[in-house]
Amino acid sequence: MPNKTLNTLLYIDDDEISRALVKISLELIGGYSLNLSASGIEALETLKDFSPDMILLDLMMPNMGGIEVLKKIKMQKAFKKTPIILITGQSELESPELSKELAVIGIINKPFNPIQLSEQVQKLWNEYSG
Repeated sequence: MPNKTLNTLLYIDDDEISRALVKISLELIGGYSLNLSASGIEALETLKDFSPDMILLDLMMPNMGGIEVLKKIKMQKAFKKTPIILITGQSELESPELSKELAVIGIINKPFNPIQLSEQVQKLWNEYSG
């Protein structure tokens, strides 16, 4: 587990409003550097040239769903240890067992509070990086 500062993030979500809210929350409020992807396919292309400290991933996306994207990211040697947080409207997914099974460090439910999102992300990072 890395013991470093969280700086760069990738957020993957097909919903334009969610991407805008996350951008405001994490860049303006949290002070992070953020890359956005509107699909799993776009995210996989982005990751060819970008190595984020953390990835935030929506589950419900057309064409390539979040679980498939997650598996494809984790199959890449460069991102095996990259922490991933799921951001989802599926509240039944919020369980420590599922987080462990999917190899994610946490789940944030939609709708989320944009004012508190950067704090939630930082808290999960701190728990992960110990």
